[in-house]
Amino acid sequence: MEQLWGRLRRPWQDKDTVLAYFGKTEKEAKRGYRRFITGGIGMGARPYLTGGGLNRSAGGFAEVASLRRRREPIPSDERILGSGTFVRSILAEAERAVNDTLTWKASLPDLSTLARNIARKEKIDCASLLSGSRRSPITQARRILCQIAVKKLRSTGASVARFLGVTTSVVNRMANERERSDLNDYLTSSL
Repeated sequence: MEQLWGRLRRPWQDKDTVLAYFGKTEKEAKRGYRRFITGGIGMGARPYLTGGGLNRSAGGFAEVASLRRRREPIPSDERILGSGTFVRSILAEAERAVNDTLTWKASLPDLSTLARNIARKEKIDCASLLSGSRRSPITQARRILCQIAVKKLRSTGASVARFLGVTTSVVNRMANERERSDLNDYLTSSL
């Protein structure tokens, strides 16, 4: 919680992304985050939420030993709590997301190309997209860019914010709004 309040810096922690889940303004988000953490502390330790990996996925050490004797493959991942079936489904979903991201990145090598594609398709000037204007068509185009960059290309909110000249919380909020169904239309650079 220290870094979210700005006291201790951790480069790997994206404070704006975390706080965006708890409120629209920084003050509201910090208040919501504090309530969330305090509520969790009040629940105390819960052993069923600790551990992970092979023993937990298979149902204990005896089950793991039995599966090994039968030479059955055992899906497991120490980062995921759940049965082997659940672990397999999460890993498959993650692999699909990686493949989708690679497809997008192969078609759109950088944010500048994406911005040009969006500006062309939305019939606005690319400079306007990067200007900070709050006119509706420009805001809509910026929202599309945020959704594609963050959700599809897996760019960080901070890097997209630097590119657009807006705050990270604005980028994350736009990226998390209801996703448009036509995002694939912005994929090709030959619009």
